[in-house]
Amino acid sequence: MSAVTSTPAAEATAASGAAAPASTPSSPRRGRAPRERVMSRTAAMIVMLVSTVYFLLPVWWLFTSATKSREDFGSSNGLVFADFDLVTNLGNLFTYNDGIYLRWMLNSVLYAGAGALVGTLISAMCGYALAKYVFPGREVVFNVVLGGVLVPATALALPLFLIFSQVGATNTFWSVFLPSLVNPFGVYLARIYATASVPDELLEAARLDGASEVRTFFTVARKLMTPALVTIFLFQFVAIWNNFFLPLIMLRDESLFPVTLGLYTWNSQVNQIPEIRTYVIVGAFVSIIPLIIAFLSLQRFWQSGLGNGSLK
Repeated sequence: MSAVTSTPAAEATAASGAAAPASTPSSPRRGRAPRERVMSRTAAMIVMLVSTVYFLLPVWWLFTSATKSREDFGSSNGLVFADFDLVTNLGNLFTYNDGIYLRWMLNSVLYAGAGALVGTLISAMCGYALAKYVFPGREVVFNVVLGGVLVPATALALPLFLIFSQVGATNTFWSVFLPSLVNPFGVYLARIYATASVPDELLEAARLDGASEVRTFFTVARKLMTPALVTIFLFQFVAIWNNFFLPLIMLRDESLFPVTLGLYTWNSQVNQIPEIRTYVIVGAFVSIIPLIIAFLSLQRFWQSGLGNGSLK
């Protein structure tokens, strides 16, 4: 009888002993996951911090250097402030050589602002046509556009110079402005975005309401493509603003120089005119301000585009 009654206790003991080891490996696994997440977040933060410092350190050096006099620039640490002479430096920059720097800045604003605006419109219309219209040779045209993305702009500078020299258009505003309107990457991006964000049903509804193709593009497609258009505009604005080689071979008149070419000519004269080094540094700092303003003023369109995409 005792043997019979001891059997359930033994079975319970055996069952509990068998179940105990099964729960042991799960506890380290549960504790390991939070530690892995913390390590991943820490590693990501370290990478972002290093990248931020890497990209912002030259801008910080440029800012601190632009606030120094010529004597302080050569005798102080480049990353710390000395006597704050930024206002004086700006005044000297804007009045040097009859204010030629302000003319260079105006030229860059015209080249980059008007060129990016017109170029974005051309890219948007071409990308929209390639995305929404079916015609013979459409894929061939798109492949040619993709091929244009792979061609560096410096490789086209000399052929463009020969073309403009044949018609006597070198050393003019148009010799720099017109080539800046072509943006194969903008056409590619506009087509991809128009395919994904502009429904064919919405276009058909606009056509049934009597809207022309041009009106349909400007009233329907353009609004849906706004985030892509802002991206194209910023890319093209920065590319034209930083363009150096094309103005270098096209222009000889100093009054037509963009700010990049103007600062280059000043920097080449530093050995003959040492005080001009301060103007180069201060001018380089001032030249990045329009880029910062353009990015900060247009980033809200990116945010609105992302929000609309999440709601869809």
